[in-house]
Amino acid sequence: MVRAFVHATCAAAVLAAGCSSLMVSEPAKISDGAMVAPNGMSLYTFDRDPVGQSACNGVCAQNWPPLTAPSGATRTGDWMVITRQDGVRQWAYRGKPLYFWTKDRAPGDRTGDGVNGIWHLARP
Repeated sequence: MVRAFVHATCAAAVLAAGCSSLMVSEPAKISDGAMVAPNGMSLYTFDRDPVGQSACNGVCAQNWPPLTAPSGATRTGDWMVITRQDGVRQWAYRGKPLYFWTKDRAPGDRTGDGVNGIWHLARP
């Protein structure tokens, strides 16, 4: 009976957006040794990013869109949320911001790995 009350209380709080931190899910998963977003698209890291910051702005961000974080997202485990120069919230894994590559067309594509020797598949 206590368990049912706790679940009902949390469910009501989630609906009111007051319990969202209790229901955090990771923004990516592992597929064939690399990280992919919920849509199955590959994620990448940029060697020029300082830890906890994005150095990919302007045209760079048009080619390498960030893995954005919703307004209620908070740090959990190895995952953190950074705020980019343009004010967009972006997911970072172990301090490394994560990006998509516009030339990847379908889930499983990994065409951005090694671009200019500074872009790499995100790996756990």
